[in-house]
Amino acid sequence: MKAVFPGIRQNNFVVIGRVGMDMFPAPGEAVENADNFTADMGGSSANIAAGIVKLGGSAALVTRVSDDAVGRFCVNKLKHYGVETTHVTPVGGEARNSLALYESRVEGHQSVIYRNGAADFEMTQADVEAVDYTRFGALVTAGTVFAAEPSRAASFRAFELARAAGLPVIFDIDYRPYSWPSAQVAETVLSKAGEMSDVIVGNDDEFGFMAGDKSKGLEKARALAATTAAIVVYKMGEHGAITFANGQELRTGIYPVTALKPTGAGDSFMAGMLSSLAAGNGLKTAVLAGSACAAIVVAKPGCAPAMPFPQDLSNFLASHPGPTSAD
Repeated sequence: MKAVFPGIRQNNFVVIGRVGMDMFPAPGEAVENADNFTADMGGSSANIAAGIVKLGGSAALVTRVSDDAVGRFCVNKLKHYGVETTHVTPVGGEARNSLALYESRVEGHQSVIYRNGAADFEMTQADVEAVDYTRFGALVTAGTVFAAEPSRAASFRAFELARAAGLPVIFDIDYRPYSWPSAQVAETVLSKAGEMSDVIVGNDDEFGFMAGDKSKGLEKARALAATTAAIVVYKMGEHGAITFANGQELRTGIYPVTALKPTGAGDSFMAGMLSSLAAGNGLKTAVLAGSACAAIVVAKPGCAPAMPFPQDLSNFLASHPGPTSAD
């Protein structure tokens, strides 16, 4: 296991994975009844990158976008949020950018994701080999990059190149069943990615999925921390998280809020945790910063636009009575 903190503390990340367009109606309104929608940036990797930049770090995205108005919208939004787009490459033909329609409500919440012929799955090994990994401190990705070829092989190649350059690999499991050909393929591929990663973040369902049984997810997280990963964060929703590192288990609570929607929490958690570690904070402080960022995002419309700036996070922590006690 390598030392991950020096790379993270450079606060300069290369992020692999999709950027998409999000569309959402006014808070509380159902998609089918809406006349007006707000459009902004989405996609797990792009959201993480935007969250890092908003909190004061640097991030470059590596992906493919459709060579059309929607793809250009996504590139413009990345630039708006300060994410480097040098390695965001348009692809023509029938490939299309990811589109998400979702609602800012919890009860009856609907999310409709269009991922047919997704442009980001067209990322190639040549795309990731064009990156100078020595420019960055760490690589970050979310599991959807492994769901289809050629993106799967390209992402594993990026892991190899990053590791060869001395970068820690940070992996958000981010299992989305609709993106995969089968659960069996996903279990095998995501487990391989986990074994190549230095920092792994996922929820109890995702670790359970990797283990083949939800009841075995905690043991899977513990085993990864004991063998190949330096840090493993096992998230349990309202019950907080267990972080495994240096042979120890750290339990932390959450910051309860009145949620406006269930989307964006995981991306914001990752951005908040990494930014806190980059600032030199310890693991407990960093995981709680991630939890606070997640709470901020679920209480606001949108994903990337809801990600906090440092003052937003400071104000939230100063005014919130949490976190809850660890379960």
